[in-house]
Amino acid sequence: GMETCEDGDVIGVLVGFGVIAVIVAAGWGVGRAGVLGGGARYVLARLTFFVLTPSLLFTVLADADPAAIFSAPLAIAAGSFVICAGAMMLIARLVWRRSSGETIIGGLSAGYINASNMGIPVATYVLGDPALSAPIILMQLAIITPILLTVLDRIENGKVGLVSTLTRPLRNPLVIGAIVGLVLALSGIQLPDEVMQPFRVMGAASVPVMLIAFGMSLAEERPLGAGRYRRDIAVATALKLVAMPLIAWVLATFVFRLDPAGVFAMVVLAALPVAQNVFTYAQRYRVAEPLARDAVLVSPRLSVPAMLIIAALLAPR
Repeated sequence: GMETCEDGDVIGVLVGFGVIAVIVAAGWGVGRAGVLGGGARYVLARLTFFVLTPSLLFTVLADADPAAIFSAPLAIAAGSFVICAGAMMLIARLVWRRSSGETIIGGLSAGYINASNMGIPVATYVLGDPALSAPIILMQLAIITPILLTVLDRIENGKVGLVSTLTRPLRNPLVIGAIVGLVLALSGIQLPDEVMQPFRVMGAASVPVMLIAFGMSLAEERPLGAGRYRRDIAVATALKLVAMPLIAWVLATFVFRLDPAGVFAMVVLAALPVAQNVFTYAQRYRVAEPLARDAVLVSPRLSVPAMLIIAALLAPR
């Protein structure tokens, strides 16, 4: 069932990936058949972003132990992001002489994890605890994104509004849902079940709808046409799917000395694909769009094999 980590076997992990694969396949079928019409994927994405996933983060974090979630997992996620994105930015800037904008999009392509759309399903069905993806989501949305978007703003406009930058995360529904849940958990306030129940039900819809939308996106993909960014994509993808899980493994094993289930969870989450957001930012600032698009397309195809290899090596017996 949900507690795959506790049963601690590779079978449970494979069943978890199987569940995800079937729902994604359903989405692919829906996309190919066109039964939901033209703009459906956009509508589903907005539904999950504004309603379903904030509800999920709110209820999951309200019930969670924040100390356990936010100590080691947050440090491991932050450390592995900084090393991978930093390495990519240094190579892009110093070796390939990329522009500032291209360097940032490259860095994001090497480290920015798809922590909600793929992270939550993997945490739920493979690791048995959706709360495990929360620290990565919050770190990326509340810290990394505002910093890097500020830099991109500056490159584009030459100036940047401090207030709008600082408040940007607070206007993000995922951040709002997570923070409300964390406040409840930290304060020990237990809201009555009647209040939580509708949010739990909406939250439960989050994962299937996300995965169906993801499947639909696979049905409508354009082929790769990278050209001048081929090196960038190759190096970013290698950093994301090989270096990042290795760094997470080193940190989880030797620095934080987590138990086998904890190590497995951290390494699997580090092997998640690059987030769609990277392409959204590249489009928004009209910089390195082919790089972001192809990194986002290549990475899920290689991420699943990477996660299966990790499961074979590290899943608690």
